[in-house]
Amino acid sequence: MGYWDLLQAAQERMERLTKPPGSLGRLEEVAVRLAAIQGRLKPELGPGAVVVAAADHGVVAEGVSAYPQEVTYQMVLNFLGGGAAINQLSRVADCQVYVLDVGVKGELPDHPRLLKRKVRWGTGNLAKERAMGLEEAEMALSAGMEAARLAIAQGATVLAAGDMGIGNTTAASALTAALLHLPPEAVVGRGTGVGEAGLRRKREAVAQALGRLRPDMPPLAVAAEVGGLELLAIAGVYLEGYRHGLPLVLDGFPVSSGALLAWRLEPGLKDYLFAGHLSREPGHRYILEALGLRPLLDLDLALGEGTGAVLAIPLLRAAARILHMATFGEAGVSDRL
Repeated sequence: MGYWDLLQAAQERMERLTKPPGSLGRLEEVAVRLAAIQGRLKPELGPGAVVVAAADHGVVAEGVSAYPQEVTYQMVLNFLGGGAAINQLSRVADCQVYVLDVGVKGELPDHPRLLKRKVRWGTGNLAKERAMGLEEAEMALSAGMEAARLAIAQGATVLAAGDMGIGNTTAASALTAALLHLPPEAVVGRGTGVGEAGLRRKREAVAQALGRLRPDMPPLAVAAEVGGLELLAIAGVYLEGYRHGLPLVLDGFPVSSGALLAWRLEPGLKDYLFAGHLSREPGHRYILEALGLRPLLDLDLALGEGTGAVLAIPLLRAAARILHMATFGEAGVSDRL
């Protein structure tokens, strides 16, 4: 059976399970979708993986971040050392952490969980110039696909992406505004915690980037113009996960902007996406609305790294087990009148 046939069959089984109809709320919808994705009425999720894509951004020169650019490099070392939030939460969620360098400024040490695919040492300043060339955008996209293949080959049954890049909420804002035809004011938030002056600078940087776009530009060309490298890589992660038929879990704003790009490149991918959480960033709501997704968690998270996505993965595992319940007929339990 195809996706939609399985969706219908799983819904019919859900209605016969030993519980009042709809009593497990939105977990029932998740369960039915997982059945359709996996092509079986009793879905099962094993280990997960999160690919944390990292790159730097030239737009930090505009004063759009509360943190200095070198934090990108330092945090990647923290990921590799196991000391970051994503490392701790992934242990709880039975997820492997993979780090993908597509544009960090500085040479990183070799590490078994680090995939070195540096396209360039950070993007251009999107407020003043194209973030990257089209060929560079394609390279970053391919790097994300390669990282996903590695994670899947090593046993991942559910896939998430994370982000690391000082300045990347500015790039995510520009990409989201461009793909959804929204003004900067609608999507630009405070990111790492900039004040009013920093917020104005972010909006102005995004407005300058959007001013260079042409109405006929295809999605990949738009992404090359506004960046960032890790957002392209994240799109690649989700594209490859979709091609392997895995459930795909979104994190916050930068990750979701990469998924938005992936959807524009491959519309069928939307049926495989789950929104892990709702970010504080205003642009995140617009992306989730465009994708038709409701967040599984709303914990006021704003960290990134894939943290909100991996927190939601145990919920997906729990939802999958619902369809393993007995039906009224199987259990010999009287159904409702």
